[in-house]
Amino acid sequence: MDTAWIQVFVLVFSQCAAPPGKTVCQEEEIRYQFSSRDDCEQVLEQFVAHSDNVENVIVNKERSRCLPTLKSQQVFSSLERASEASANLEGWGELPVDAQKTDFIQKAHDERLDDLFECDATGGVAPCKMGDIIVEGASANETEVWKRQQ
Repeated sequence: MDTAWIQVFVLVFSQCAAPPGKTVCQEEEIRYQFSSRDDCEQVLEQFVAHSDNVENVIVNKERSRCLPTLKSQQVFSSLERASEASANLEGWGELPVDAQKTDFIQKAHDERLDDLFECDATGGVAPCKMGDIIVEGASANETEVWKRQQ
């Protein structure tokens, strides 16, 4: 086991919250650590959006931010070494790999394509498909062509 310096992002959230029924708020600063800037900024946006909807909280947006910093951290040469060092800890295990998120729009588009005949086979009568393009009839005089941008 060695020690290494890793980059982390500290979310600093500054707000003034008034207890229910009071008109004077108490200033507080909350700090959280994240391993990526994107995660930090996403949580910051969610905190600000949530606080904007609460009547008794005022967010200091100038002092609320994500700051990069370094942190000393134990590192292991392999998963086996990390498992040995952490075997007695409750809940120890590798983080599950995020399952690939389903692209619902692509899935719906593909299912619709499967249900349609080629436009050549229908004589151009909509709805039909031309490769991965869906041709829909908007009205008797008009045809719309939809194609999903990649």
